[in-house]
Amino acid sequence: MAALLEIKDLQKTFKVKSFFGATTEVHALNGVSLAIGKGESLGIVGESGCGKSTLANLLIRLDEPTVGGIFLDGQNISHAKEKDLRKLRSRIQIVFQDPYSSLSPRMTVEQILTEPMRVAGDKEPKEMRKTAIDLLELVGMRESSLSRYPHEFSGGQRQRLSIARALTTEPEILILDEPTSALDVSVQAQVLNILTDLQKKLNLTYLFISHNLAVVKYISDRTAVMYR
Repeated sequence: MAALLEIKDLQKTFKVKSFFGATTEVHALNGVSLAIGKGESLGIVGESGCGKSTLANLLIRLDEPTVGGIFLDGQNISHAKEKDLRKLRSRIQIVFQDPYSSLSPRMTVEQILTEPMRVAGDKEPKEMRKTAIDLLELVGMRESSLSRYPHEFSGGQRQRLSIARALTTEPEILILDEPTSALDVSVQAQVLNILTDLQKKLNLTYLFISHNLAVVKYISDRTAVMYR
C-alpha cells in the first residue's frame, strides 16, 4: 500500500530564553519516521512529554519542523508557504484533547461548522447550513443544536461537535490528539464508536494519539511508540 502520509526523520527544537537571558535548546521531537496508508488507523502512544502533541502540530503546520520531511501523496509539505497551507489544511484536520477550549464560546454551533466553509468560499449560505445539518447527523446530533452555544452541551457532545467541525473541509486525514482523555469512560465508548463508523463511511485515515493503550488497541490497525 502506498503511503498517503509519510514522515522522515522529523525533528523539532525550540529555543527558550531563561530569566537571565541565556538561550537554551529544548528537543521536543527527535528522529521520528512513520508512514500511514489511505484508510488506515495508526495509533501513537508514549509517556507525557515525549512529543506526541508536537508531532500533531507539525503535521497540520501549526509549527514548522527544524529537520526532516513531511510528505503528503509524495509531496514535501514540511515548509509549504502560507498560500499553499489553506489547501493543505483542508486535507488534514485535527481534533484536540479538550473540546471546550477548542470551540469558540462566542459562536453558535452553526457559525462554528460553517466558518471553514465560509473561508473556503466555495458554498452558498443555504448549502453551508445544509452541510452543517448533515455533519451533525453524522456525529449523532440534531439540527436544533445549530442555534446553541458550546457551553450548553456536555463534554461528549462538545467532542462530537469538534469532530463535525474537523469534517467540514472533507479531509482525508484526521489527527486525533487524545480525543477521549477528557471524557467519562461511558462517553469515551460512544465517541470511539462514532469515529469507527465515520472511518468506514468516509474512508478516513486516522493518526490517533493517546496514552491509553486499551483505546489505541480498539481503534488502531498499527501502533507506534514514542520514547522520551
